[in-house]
Amino acid sequence: MHVLLAYASLSGNTREVARIVAARLGAHGHAVRCVDVDGAQAVEVGQQLDVLLLGCWTDNAGRTPTEMKQFVAALRDGPGLPPPPRVAVFGTGETQWGQEYYCGAAHRLARFFGSPHPVLEIEQMPHGDADTRSIHQWVDQVSAAIEILPPC
Repeated sequence: MHVLLAYASLSGNTREVARIVAARLGAHGHAVRCVDVDGAQAVEVGQQLDVLLLGCWTDNAGRTPTEMKQFVAALRDGPGLPPPPRVAVFGTGETQWGQEYYCGAAHRLARFFGSPHPVLEIEQMPHGDADTRSIHQWVDQVSAAIEILPPC
């Protein structure tokens, strides 16, 4: 399947998770296009899109950063989006700002898209084997669910 993995990263944490996710998807045989949404044009990246994975850091009080909002709006208004079962979201955040805000942007995006998949949450940057296993398990779960869906 053709996977668009679009992410917003302020400090590099979400970019690192996206790198691990993309590698794991590639190991599953998916064609992955990884895009930093800051300045990306949705019209350019929306072609031949079977699956959309979004990764995002969380801004002030659990909000979605502006660059991700703009990307999603452009993608929605441009080439179109895959149906909800083909959209999954991951996020990075810091619990020190409060559990109610932790990975809030990722949860907002998942709700917006009606994604049935669990949101992958990573505290700051992925550290060590435990985070890598969590990321791999999430990718494996999402990939397996998406692969059994009928074609769009």
